[in-house]
Amino acid sequence: MENFSFYSPTKFVFGKETESRCGALVKEFGGSKVLIHYGGGSVVRSGLLDRVKKSLSDAGVQFCELGGVTPNPRSGKVYEGIDLCKKENVDFILAVGGGSSIDSAKAIAMGVCYDGNFWDFYSGKERPKKALPVGTVLTIAAAGSEGSGDSVITHENGMLKRGASGECIRPRFSILNPQLTITLPAYQTACGATDIMAHVFERYFTNTTDVQTTDRLCEAVLLSMIEETPKVIKDPSDYQARANIMWAGMVAHNNIVGVGREQDWNSHGIEHELSALYDCAHGAGLAVIMPAWMTYVVDHDVMRFAQMACRVWNCKMDFQNPKKTALEGIAAFRSFLKSIGMPINFSELGAKESDIPYLVKTFGLGETGKTGGFVQLTSKDVENIYRLAL
Repeated sequence: MENFSFYSPTKFVFGKETESRCGALVKEFGGSKVLIHYGGGSVVRSGLLDRVKKSLSDAGVQFCELGGVTPNPRSGKVYEGIDLCKKENVDFILAVGGGSSIDSAKAIAMGVCYDGNFWDFYSGKERPKKALPVGTVLTIAAAGSEGSGDSVITHENGMLKRGASGECIRPRFSILNPQLTITLPAYQTACGATDIMAHVFERYFTNTTDVQTTDRLCEAVLLSMIEETPKVIKDPSDYQARANIMWAGMVAHNNIVGVGREQDWNSHGIEHELSALYDCAHGAGLAVIMPAWMTYVVDHDVMRFAQMACRVWNCKMDFQNPKKTALEGIAAFRSFLKSIGMPINFSELGAKESDIPYLVKTFGLGETGKTGGFVQLTSKDVENIYRLAL
C-alpha cells in the first residue's frame, strides 16, 4: 500500500425529506446569498425546487437561481453563472440535481474566485486554490460529485470534455434523499449504476500490491450494485434498494475505496470523447468502453482480472487457464450491463466507426504521448479500444 492523505470533510445528511434542512445547512456553512443551480424541469415539476426555496426563505437566506444545466454540462452555462454570482454578490452555491448540476456549480464556484478564464482549471493550466462554498441536493445516484473534489465540463469551442480537481470544490454539505430518485426513468437509473461501478473499477485495477482492505471495499460496493440495481429497475419505488445505491455512489467516488493505490481512469477519458461528440449519457458510454478496455488490457495482470471474476461475478477459478476465468468475468460484466438496459457496442450507443480517428485526435495524446495508471496507453491503443467497442 502506498502512502496517502485522505481528507473528506463533506457533511452528509441522508434520508427522507432531508431537503427541508438545506436552509439551515447553508447558514451553518456561512452562506447568506445563494445561487440555486439546477438543470431541467424535473426539479420544478416534482416540487423539489419550491421546497428548497422555502427552506432557504425560512432560514432567512437570500437566493437567486440559474437553471438550464444540461447533461454533459457546458461552458456557456458556467460563464453565465460566474457573471450572475458576481452581479448578485453570491457567497454560496447550492446545486440541485445530479452530477451535471453539481459539476457546473463547482466550475462556477472556482470561476468566481479566479481572475482568469475558469477553463484554465480544466485545460491543466492552473490548479484551483479557492472557490465559493458549494452544497448539493442530489437527485440521481451516479457521478459521486456530491462527495468528491472533481468536476467535468464540456467546452463548446471544440466540444472538449475535460476534468478539474481540487479540495476547495469538495461540497461543504450534501443532502441525499433516496426518495428523490424514485421517479427516474429506468435508463437513467441504469446509467447511474454503470457510472458508479466504473468509478470503482478505475480504482480496482491497480499495479499497487498488498491492498486487500481497499480491494475488499471495492468488491463490496460492486456486489451491492449487482444486487440492488435490478431491484430498482424492476420496482422503481424500492426505497431501501435506492438508499443502498445512493450511498454506494458517494462511497465509490469520494476515494475511500481508492486510497493507497495507483489508479487508472483511462476508461473515463476514452468515454469522455464519446459523450462530448454524441452527447450520450456518460454511464451509457462507459458501458460500451469499459468492457472493451478490460478485454484490451487483460494480459497486463490476468490474475487481478481473475480475482475480479471470482470475487465479484462468482466465476469458478480455472487454475490451469486463469485467463479463461478473467475473460469470463469480463463477459459477466458485459452481460450484467445488457441486462439492465445499457448499450454494449458503438451501434447501440449511436456512435460511428468513421468517427474513430476524430475521437483519437481529440483525446489528445498525439504521436508519442501516453496516459493511464494500470496500463499506459498510446493513441494507437486508444484507437484499438474504440475498435473493440464496435
